[in-house]
Amino acid sequence: MLKRIKVEHLTLGMHIDGFCGPWMDHPFWRNHFVLTDPQDLVRAKASAIQEVWIDTQKGRDIAVGESPMAEAASMFATLEDEFTLPEPLRDTAPTSAAVELKRAANICNKAKEAVVAMFQEARMGNAVNTELAGHLVQEISDSVARNPGALISLARLKTVDDYTYMHSVAVCALMIALGRQLRLKEEQIRSLGLAGLLHDLGKALMPMEVLNKPGKLTDAEFDVIKSHPLKGYSMLVEGQAVDNIVLDVVLHHHERTDGTGYPDQQKGGAMSLFARMGAVCDVYDAITSNRPYKKGWDPAESIKRMAEWTSGHLDPMVFQAFVKSLGIYPVGSLVKLASGRLGVVTEQNPSSLLKPLVKVFYSTKSEMRIPPEVVDLAASTTKEKIVGRENPAFWNFADLDELWASGS
Repeated sequence: MLKRIKVEHLTLGMHIDGFCGPWMDHPFWRNHFVLTDPQDLVRAKASAIQEVWIDTQKGRDIAVGESPMAEAASMFATLEDEFTLPEPLRDTAPTSAAVELKRAANICNKAKEAVVAMFQEARMGNAVNTELAGHLVQEISDSVARNPGALISLARLKTVDDYTYMHSVAVCALMIALGRQLRLKEEQIRSLGLAGLLHDLGKALMPMEVLNKPGKLTDAEFDVIKSHPLKGYSMLVEGQAVDNIVLDVVLHHHERTDGTGYPDQQKGGAMSLFARMGAVCDVYDAITSNRPYKKGWDPAESIKRMAEWTSGHLDPMVFQAFVKSLGIYPVGSLVKLASGRLGVVTEQNPSSLLKPLVKVFYSTKSEMRIPPEVVDLAASTTKEKIVGRENPAFWNFADLDELWASGS
């Protein structure tokens, strides 16, 4: 029997069956579990959530007479499928990068915890928690709707140890942004977000010494890694909990338009639009991220390199849409302005890919740091323009990421 109770009445041994509020308001990566850890009880009571659902058939009941609300609620919720909680209001109103970066940081932290848990379940042979994955996709989608660049850019700042997990979060966000740029249907975009989140699920079954090897893989080790799309696909087919878009992207995100990819060596038109999208998003996050064997490329440099790969690796039409969704100079790019000042891109301008917001902080003429200033290149009052991108490795600014990620 389901009962809705106040959080203050939670006790150890109760089976939590849902939180009455937004997923981000409670501190847990799952919604259905038995409360056995005293620390979890403390975390629940300290959260913003005021009420929860418990299943008295799977765990302890509330003390008789302790909460009239619980007794009344149980009259209307004797079975889970007979009572549905209203969906919480979603906040998708556009906002600035400075505002969204703070919210995106919270989403990234919780998303990493959830993806780690999903991979651990997969390693143990358990089915993927599609409810959890769906919550993640919704939160990421809402963040991208509010400001496309914030979460995508933050997810790029993953550590080497976090790569496998945060790569999934980043590709999810990139797929959602690209799907909207291509004006796909909302249900397709949700599936693409889920596909991005799960595309590397097969890596949960890869040997850790191969997955995290700091040097170049041997041919035999690379053959092992190349098996991850099929392994992930097989797990999801067995679970029967995702649609064909998700399965297609999981299996074919490493295919290339010239037929040199894997596992099926699909060529040109044989690749679905969704698989071609997955290939572009996967490559971008991979080359911009720090890996055990190399440092990630600058976002603008990565866009330039990827443009050169549209002759055989990446689909040109999909790549063009990808650039429009992200910008020619994505957030975090180091650029030089006509005045000789250097700056880092902090936000895109929807009306012009060549005129983003740039935080200037260095003068090449005086060869010294200057007080940081945000310049809107689209403003009618400025004569500034970008004259080129700069190589961060050459300048070695230790606080480059902090300059744009601070949001101020």
